[in-house]
Amino acid sequence: MPGSGLSIVTPIPILAPPGTQGAVTEEEARAMLRAVLTLLDKWALRREEKLILLGRPSERTFQRWRSGEIGALPTDTVFRLGDLLGIHKALRYMFTDIERVYGWVRRPNQAFGGRSALDIMLQGAPSDISRVRAYLDAERAAW
Repeated sequence: MPGSGLSIVTPIPILAPPGTQGAVTEEEARAMLRAVLTLLDKWALRREEKLILLGRPSERTFQRWRSGEIGALPTDTVFRLGDLLGIHKALRYMFTDIERVYGWVRRPNQAFGGRSALDIMLQGAPSDISRVRAYLDAERAAW
């Protein structure tokens, strides 16, 4: 606004590398998985809860992932990872207190009928995780 000392900054869009059509590369998917494994630890989830959120990989596969042996990931897993990271990103924007960021998933929420976001996500379908992410994205959009 002229004379107000405020300026409007137009963000520069982040474009996918040529030839990828916006798809996540295997290297990016591995990095996403490493980040989500750390996030799930910060959320203080039990092993079974982690497995559900990751799409129920076998115990052996989960152990390989934990040790850093990450091969090609199923598309379903990549979508789950993207939503889990989106949830974390939204919470980091919404709260400055890190304990609130990591604790929010366990707190009862009226938007989920008094259940926690974790209760919703642990129903197991990718759409359950997407539902929590969509709720947070809508909340942030209201700002």
